[in-house]
Amino acid sequence: MGRSYIRQRAKMLGWAPLSLGDTVDLIAPGFAPTRNEIKGAVAFLRSWGLNPRVPSGLIGPDPLFANTDDQRFLFLKRALQAPDSKAIWCLRGGYGAIRLLPSLQKLKRPRQSKLLIGYSDVTTLHLFLNQVWGWSSLHGPLLDRFGQGVGRPRDKSEMKAVLFGTKTELTFDELRPLNSRARQSGRLRAPITGGNLTTWASSMGTPWQGSARGKILLFEDIGEQGRRVDRMLVQMAQAGHFQGVRAVIFGEFLGGAQPDGRYLWRDVIRSFAAEMPCPVFDHFPSGHGKAQRPVPFGPRAELKLGRAPQLVIASGISR
Repeated sequence: MGRSYIRQRAKMLGWAPLSLGDTVDLIAPGFAPTRNEIKGAVAFLRSWGLNPRVPSGLIGPDPLFANTDDQRFLFLKRALQAPDSKAIWCLRGGYGAIRLLPSLQKLKRPRQSKLLIGYSDVTTLHLFLNQVWGWSSLHGPLLDRFGQGVGRPRDKSEMKAVLFGTKTELTFDELRPLNSRARQSGRLRAPITGGNLTTWASSMGTPWQGSARGKILLFEDIGEQGRRVDRMLVQMAQAGHFQGVRAVIFGEFLGGAQPDGRYLWRDVIRSFAAEMPCPVFDHFPSGHGKAQRPVPFGPRAELKLGRAPQLVIASGISR
């Protein structure tokens, strides 16, 4: 691995809660959203009393991404540095954010931390902000989904409460233990990191490689067959990536059926859990499916092990 830019910080910088009328910058660091998806996202945020700001020229002629690397980075840079906005909400995931990291590394960290929201390919930006700048962030729904009415009403209500600061902790009771260590009684405290498995795995060997030592690691994915999930987990294990990990939690894995209709990633995850010395869980309500609960990356979290596991995470608000 080449030069690493990762700097571990004892305390992550929080973000300021939103208020009515606050500006939220909308960006598309990967694939392009449609005009209707942008329109729906704007209407959705306005219904919450927020001021969504879509930069002029957000979508360009690039055949693969929402725009050229230079333009997508420019919009990200402006959003990060804007003194008049409280948060940055990604419209889509897909692929492309990793191409912005060399330029992002050259950017001086703003004095004021700001909230980034998104998942899937946005995992790349979470990694950078959490590990290089020491900012907390929110692994949460993409605006193209919320803007089109996709998602559970309870998740939208929870997201709004988190953003506006009326909910400062999130409790997850849906976890299912997958190995003997997870079924043993006990508690552990560690921050959450992770995100999309494929995106996280693609960071390995780069200067912004994800660091999970001393943390709870969350993974979700979509469209990956069992052999590909196994390949990524085995590669990370052989690279020593799971050394010092406090626990591993699997969110939703969608698609990825074999030609015969079986979903072998389920067997892969069970085998992985049996081999891990740390607690492993699945059934976490986060990923590309209907469940779109926000997951704060960076703040303190407490994981209760045993027959009735529970995860409690601070929202990351800095007051």
